[in-house]
Parts: sequence; structure tokens; C-alpha cells
Amino acid sequence: MNFTTLISAAQLRQLSVQDDPLMIFDCSFELMQPAAGDQQYHESHIAGAVRANLNRDLSAAEGSDASSGGRHPLPAREAFASWLGNVGFGNQMQAVVYDRQGANYCGRLWWMLKWAGHENVAVLDGGLQAWVAQGGNIASGPQAARPQQDFLLREPRATLTTTQQVSDGLGHITQVIVDARAAPRFRGEVEPLDPVAGHIPGALNRPFGLNLDADGRFKDGPTLRREFEALLDGRDPSGMVHHCGSGVSAVPNIIAMEVAGLGRSALYAGSWSEWCSDPARPVARG
Repeated sequence: MNFTTLISAAQLRQLSVQDDPLMIFDCSFELMQPAAGDQQYHESHIAGAVRANLNRDLSAAEGSDASSGGRHPLPAREAFASWLGNVGFGNQMQAVVYDRQGANYCGRLWWMLKWAGHENVAVLDGGLQAWVAQGGNIASGPQAARPQQDFLLREPRATLTTTQQVSDGLGHITQVIVDARAAPRFRGEVEPLDPVAGHIPGALNRPFGLNLDADGRFKDGPTLRREFEALLDGRDPSGMVHHCGSGVSAVPNIIAMEVAGLGRSALYAGSWSEWCSDPARPVARG
């Protein structure tokens, strides 16, 4: 069976004992303490999991080609494909991504694999905590290197929206911008990371944590559908463009919409950090 949105810890335990090619990625990260994710991985991770660091592996290196702007610019697709091959991931594999921060960071790799044309990638629902609760195997320390693979890019299966496209769509009913940041940041009351507070004019606010239940798992599809339809208030979901501060925590909204049966919507990866970098771009508050 191929998993393309979510996979439960129980399902992963069954999958991991089969002969099907599988690679698990630990994407744990702490935005305000960038070294903490590597330490968390070193202390405990799913046995066999490969480390994927947001800054080091899933963002463009300084001075290299980037596919977006913002605080966490996407690397070029070719650079990402090279990294996948170097860690031993091939086109025939099922990918499972997880973190221990409520799916805040692992969604980045989920989206990037779709963007690279790889459909068989799923988020471990409930993260490392769910795996531990299921009695899954845990390891510590470094992971042994795997044989390199040739990962071949294919037609993107995720839509990347640019700043120019967002700007051109302002005021048009065909574009629905959804901001995944916490409400105080969206309203412009606080801004701990970027130089300007506020949001893109006309954007709706859907903090990404609303997609999860108290146990850290995604809400069921019908519940998510009702919530997104209430947010849309009659707007067409096919025109939705998701963003956040730097294009990372917006992805749980994209995943949740897919779980809700509302399709796969676009990501503005540069997000608020790219938008507010130009004082000529409009800013809304409140």
C-alpha cells in the first residue's frame, strides 16, 4: 500500500517489517534553538530514521541557487534531488516523515518530495510521541550511512506560488490567501521574527495547530472539511494559497485540506518573511 498523506504509528510498524523499500526521516527542529533538533535526534529517534535538518538540508545554503525567498528559502530542485540521493533515497521508496513538534517541520519535507514529483510520502500522524506510545523501536546516536541512490526529478506534484503571483492576485476572488501563523502575529500585535508586523491584505487566518487534536494527531477528514469550509465562507478552495512566516508551518494546512478531501492547494514558500522584505508591498493589520 502507498501512503500519500498520513500514516499511523500502527501502520508504520506493519510497513517497517515488510520488504517494501522504506525510508523514515526525522525532521525535528526548534525555530528559536536551531541546534536542538539535532540533539533531540541524537538522544532518541525511530530506529533507522535518517536526519533531515530544516536549515541544513531542507533550505537553500547561503550563496546557492534558491527557488524561493524568505527566511527558509527552498533549495533548487536539483540540489534537493542530490541530497535525497546522497542519503540513500530512491524513486521506488516510500517516505515517512515525522517530528516531535506537532507536524510543524516534517510537513516541509512532505511538500518538497511532492514538489520533486514523488507522491509516496506520508506524515507520521502524532509524530515520535505516537510511535513511542505504540511501542515502536527507538535508537540513539548517529545513523549509519546508506548506499547512495540516483533520485530522478519528475513533474512536480505540488504547486509553488511566487511573490509576483500573490501580488498580481490581490483583490481577485480567484485567489484565497491563508496565513498559518498564530493570530497575534497575523493581526500585527507582535512580530518576533520578521522586521514588519501584519499580514498580506485580504488573507484569512488559520493557525496550523488548529488541524490537530489534543493528542497531536490530525483531526478526522469530515471535521477538517467543516472547519475549512467555514473559513472559506463560500470561496473556491481551488484558489487557496497557503503561507506562514517562512513557508514551513503553512504545510500542515495543505495536508489537512487534502485529508479533508479539498484537494492539494498551493504554497507561497517565501511567505510573510519574503513579502514584508519590500516596503513597497502592502501590509494589513488587525
